[in-house]
Amino acid sequence: MNASRFVALGRLGISLSLVWAVVSFAQDQAVISLPKPRTEGGKPLMEALKERKSTREFASRPLTDQPLSDLLWAAFGVNRPDGHRTAPSTMNLRCIDLYVGTADGLFLFDADAHALKRVLKEDIRAATTGQAELREAPVALIFVADHARMTKVAPAEREFYAAADTGYISQNVYLFCASEGLATVVHAVDRSAVARAMKLGDDKSVILAQSIGYPKR
Repeated sequence: MNASRFVALGRLGISLSLVWAVVSFAQDQAVISLPKPRTEGGKPLMEALKERKSTREFASRPLTDQPLSDLLWAAFGVNRPDGHRTAPSTMNLRCIDLYVGTADGLFLFDADAHALKRVLKEDIRAATTGQAELREAPVALIFVADHARMTKVAPAEREFYAAADTGYISQNVYLFCASEGLATVVHAVDRSAVARAMKLGDDKSVILAQSIGYPKR
């Protein structure tokens, strides 16, 4: 091989490496648009309340995009033109962020765009629970309070209101799952360990996690 061809191949290799680095970076920063949520249908409210329950055994098959889209909208999506949500929020601060852990990584739910923003490539679902059966759930929904959006609330009361807002959202998830035949359970987590796994800043705190999937038959 002559020198000029060797140099050309070297440059090609560098170029391909740069392309791959750009592609990898783009994937890491990917924004995944969710399908438009289906806001009609489902079981009547009283029937969903009757069916509401916690389930700790899950089938391994993942949720597809449409039920995940519907689930996140039901949980804390935008349901009015002024940006208000499907769950109450203290002083309309919307201080709770929903993080979605799957086998493909960790994502932040952007309610306004109805999209998922990739946060991490790593699968951190196992970090959200010490219970082996819950690790089979295809989705780990992690409730995170953003204290930077809670400046109207006294610091001593922020955890209380964050927990209350989390309760509203998690009940929406329970009712959606009851309506759609999905399994779910809300559970405590090692908050510090999960925050480290998620690489959260000091102004954010993990409140709870909720496992979601299809019931094991």
